[in-house]
Amino acid sequence: MTTTRIIILTIIGTWLLAVPSSAQKKQLDEASVMLKSGKNLDKAEKLMTNLLKDSVNRTNQKIYALWFDIVEEQYEQANEKLYLKEKYDTAAFFNMTRRLFDIALTLDTLDMKPDKKGRVKLNYRKSNAETLHQLRPNLYYGGTYYVKKNNFAQGYDFFAHYLDAAQQPLFTSYKYATTDSVLPRAAYWATYCGYRLQDPDLTLRYAQIAMAYKPRAQYVLQYQCEAYQQQKREAAYLETLREGLRSYPEYQYFFPRLADYYKAQNENDSLLMIADYGLQVNSKEPLFLLAKSIALLNLERYDECVSISKEMIALNDSLSEAHFNIATCYLNQALELEQKGEPRKHRAELRKLYAAARPYMEKYRTLLPDDKKRWAPALYRIYLNLNMGKQFEEIDRLMR
Repeated sequence: MTTTRIIILTIIGTWLLAVPSSAQKKQLDEASVMLKSGKNLDKAEKLMTNLLKDSVNRTNQKIYALWFDIVEEQYEQANEKLYLKEKYDTAAFFNMTRRLFDIALTLDTLDMKPDKKGRVKLNYRKSNAETLHQLRPNLYYGGTYYVKKNNFAQGYDFFAHYLDAAQQPLFTSYKYATTDSVLPRAAYWATYCGYRLQDPDLTLRYAQIAMAYKPRAQYVLQYQCEAYQQQKREAAYLETLREGLRSYPEYQYFFPRLADYYKAQNENDSLLMIADYGLQVNSKEPLFLLAKSIALLNLERYDECVSISKEMIALNDSLSEAHFNIATCYLNQALELEQKGEPRKHRAELRKLYAAARPYMEKYRTLLPDDKKRWAPALYRIYLNLNMGKQFEEIDRLMR
């Protein structure tokens, strides 16, 4: 290749490189003029976003800095309209705040990159952080705005922006993690949005921070339980149920689910333990009494089961399971006697047990007439052993 040709190619290459640089400068200058005039700011912003579509420009701090200033001016104009109670799109106002944060965070990332000599000179952090610190509450209010609109995806995004600022180098000097008392409340609303979106990852992301928001801590635990269920993390689900029961024993979510689990697993000692724990808090709570009654029945502690079930009936005669459990205790005791043999020896005692079971099982039938699978076989045994022919024949017909 001749020297002359090399020179020509070099000139062409330099010219080609200069073209986008010149076009970029023109767009930056045009946007700067619009910014100074305070007009056509949406067009000025469009110039910046168009420049950033080119990957070559995505590390150019000047573009982001000018973009930030353009959006900030838009925000100031919108804020003035709201202050003067002029008509303005509230959603657009909040979205501008979020956009300012996104731009500033990207710019700060570029700003932190060392130069060729390994030096880091932060040109934008101080001024941008000061500006955004004043605007940050709007991220929280933007989140609540979207929650009221049932737009939980947008609401979550705003709360996430608010919370994540506490971890961003841009805001290091403000120490939000230790100074911002609103963080737990924002975390609660983010967790709530994740729950409403049925997204377990989003639900759990800020849940530990949200636990510090005491007025809603029981709900946070509930949302975590449901998230763990979605993820099929049984151990975490059960441990959170236990934590919920320890901290909020009378909240109606935790106890019934933990009791159902122990009952299904035939862990009656554990069921009895949590029932006793609940009764220490509220000795008249039907849920706790019923769980204890079931546990004692399954543990074959019949006299204790009858006693606790009668306590339930004294509080509320319409609690069907209490009647069923008492009758079952007497029937099981009768069965144990029958299995010993010598029916004549135990005849009087057996009759006494069947007679004791009868009113409770009849009451259960009255309360739950459709539950024939439970009361019909029991009444069949009772009427047979008490020689109650008319009643026995009725049950016999029902069971055919």
